[in-house]
Amino acid sequence: MESIEGIQVYPMISLLIFFLFFALLFWWVFTATKDHIQEMGELPLDKNDNQNPIL
Repeated sequence: MESIEGIQVYPMISLLIFFLFFALLFWWVFTATKDHIQEMGELPLDKNDNQNPIL
C-alpha cells in the first residue's frame, strides 16, 4: 500500500464521511418532532392501510 501514491488521503475521506453521516443523524434525531416519530413508529400497526398484503 505504501507504494501507491496518494493512498493516505482515502482513510481521512472515509473518516470524514463517517463523522458527517453520524453528526447529521444525531442532529436529525434531536430536531425531529415527537409527533413525526410516533407517526413513523405506528406505521406498521396501521389498520387503515388500503394496500393489499403481499402474502
